[in-house]
Formats: sequence, structure tokens, C-alpha cells
Amino acid sequence: MNDFRFFTPTRYIFGREAQKNVGSLTKELLGSIVLIVFGQGSAKKSGLLDEVETELKEKGIRFYEFGGIEPNPTDGPVREGIKLCREEGVSGILAIGGGSVIDTAKAIAAGVEYEGDFWDFYSGKAIPQRALPIGVVLTIPAAGSEGSGNSVITKKDELRKVSIRTEYVLRPKFALLNPELTYSLPPYQTGCGIVDMIAHILERYFTPTEGADVSDRISEGIIKAIIKNGHIVMKEPQNYDARANIMWAGTLAHNGICGCGKVEDWGCHGMEHEISALYGVAHGAGLSVILLAYMRYILDKKPKRLADLGRTVFERVQKESDDREMAKKAMEDFEEFFKSIGMPTTFSELGIEHPDIDLLVEKVHQTKGEIFGSYIPITSEVSRAVYMNALGSC
Repeated sequence: MNDFRFFTPTRYIFGREAQKNVGSLTKELLGSIVLIVFGQGSAKKSGLLDEVETELKEKGIRFYEFGGIEPNPTDGPVREGIKLCREEGVSGILAIGGGSVIDTAKAIAAGVEYEGDFWDFYSGKAIPQRALPIGVVLTIPAAGSEGSGNSVITKKDELRKVSIRTEYVLRPKFALLNPELTYSLPPYQTGCGIVDMIAHILERYFTPTEGADVSDRISEGIIKAIIKNGHIVMKEPQNYDARANIMWAGTLAHNGICGCGKVEDWGCHGMEHEISALYGVAHGAGLSVILLAYMRYILDKKPKRLADLGRTVFERVQKESDDREMAKKAMEDFEEFFKSIGMPTTFSELGIEHPDIDLLVEKVHQTKGEIFGSYIPITSEVSRAVYMNALGSC
């Protein structure tokens, strides 16, 4: 187990009517002038935006609406948001939505306080040192951005999707989580979120670090809870307890607790980012395909950690088989679960009949470097093999 630092400054308010705390927390933590960042209409149609704005008005908070953020958010709206914040003297940013909205809010928050181009943070030329404070009303449990210091943005003219990670600068000051706000999520969007959570945990579980038993048991327990409640929520979309467990799991999957004491991997996310950047697919759906392709690759290379999941998460008898066979069964269990919640398992099921493998390999190594990942070093030969596995021919 490695030495580590764990910092979680976000104030969470969880439960029914959690959003009613938005006025008081915004006034306390974000200031008197805020930019409200939201998506493509659901916040307005549901009445949530009106509810939030009423709470802000009651606290004397001035606000500006900034909507229309798309899935797989791009740099254009970030630049517009930075300009608006500077012109209006915005003191904080309130995100209403899921990961795309929150990630955009974070990029704007960092860019306002930076004299150069905000993309310098994503290209590796600079590190965010300060940012406007951010608050969140979560409506889509998936990315875990409500509790992380991470942000992912695509540079549209280059089709380059890049993530940044900060220890504390971009962590939201507060996150309001009401499971009832997720009742109306379509099944496909719910499924994508579930896969994203599992992927966030597996990026920390697939590690060369030994002896991090507590973090491993936390990770396994959260995955088990996701699978159990994932089955329920797909059949009963208004089951409060199932929605609540899924929402909280998404936060814990990505606030850092599952990675304490470990070297993390992030290979699958790196490979998926190129797919969603080039083809515009939902991130969680792309991860469903890449996770299974990656699992197929490690079966004969390094099956131990996947085998551990077979014995713990899926409760297969330990003496049933060796690591390779146990890992294969675990992969099949994950595949069965992903299919049961309507997720694709191959490029063609993702709607990509003829993926440009050469371009995907080229772009992922341009972004991530010649070698990336930690569980298995991902060279161009490895990334190509994983992408080829995603064709479903193996």
C-alpha cells in the first residue's frame, strides 16, 4: 500500500428536496453573482431551473443563465462562458446537470482566473492554481464530477478529448443530490451512467499496487451495490432506494476514496475518449465496449485482478478455477450485466460499423504518450489489440 493524500472538501446534501438548499449554500460559498450552467433543456422542462432560480432570488443572488451544454462538451462554450463571467463580474458558478455540464463549469471556473488560453490546462502547458468556486445540483449520476477535481473537454477543431485532474482547485464547494431528480432519466442514459461508475472504480482496481486491502474492499462493495441496484432501477425507474444507491455510488466511485494507497491506471478511459471524440458516442456506452475489450486482452497477460473480482463481486467459489479461468468468468459476468442494462459490447453495437483503428491508435498515443496505463503498460501494440478486440472478432 502506497502513501497517499485524500482531500474531499465538497459539502454533500443528499436526499429528497436537497436542491432547496441551493440558495443558502450559493450565498455562503459562491457569492452574490453566479453563472448557472445547464444542459439542453431538461432542467427547464422539468421546472428545476425555475425552482433553483427562485431560491437564488430569495437570497438576493444575481444570476446569468448559460445553457445548451452538449454531451462530450467542447471548448467553444467554455470560451463563451469565460467571456460572460469576466464581463459580468461573476463570483461563482452553479452547475445543474451531469458530468458534461459540471466539467464545462469547471473549465470556465479555471479559465476565468487564468490570463492565457484555458486549453493550456488540458494540453499540459499549465496547471490550474485557482478557480471560481463551483456548486452542483446533480441530475445525472454517472461521471462523479460533483465530487472530483477532474474535468474532461473536447477541442472541437482537433477532435481531441482530454482530461485534467486537480487535487482541490476544481472540486465543487457543494453538491446537492436528490435521487428523485433522476426518476425521468431514460434507460439508456441510466445504463451509460452505471457503466461509467464501474469504469471509474476499475481504473483504480486494476493496479500494480499490492496490499491496499481497504481500498479494494470498498471498490468491490460499491461495484456489487451498483450491479444489484442497477438491475432494480432498470425495472423500477422510480424506486427511490435504488436510485439513491446508484447516485451515491457514482459520487464515491470518483471522489478518490477507491484509489487511496494505489497507483491508478486510466488506460480504458484514455482509449474510450478517442472513440467518443471521433464518433460522438455516449461516454458510458463507449466504456462498455472498451472495458470488455480490455478484459479480453488481460486474460492471458495479467488475469489476477479480474479474477479477484470474479471471486468477490460475483461470488464465484474460489476453488472453482485458476486465475485465468476465473478472470474469464468475471469478464462474462460483466458482459452479461452490461447487456442486461442495454449497453453495447462491440463497435458495431455502438453504431460504428467501420472504426478507423489506425486513427484511434494514433490519436490516443498523441494524447496519452508513447506508453500509458499502469496495470499493463499500454503501447501502440496493446491499444491496437484492445481496439481490435472491440470489433467482437475475438
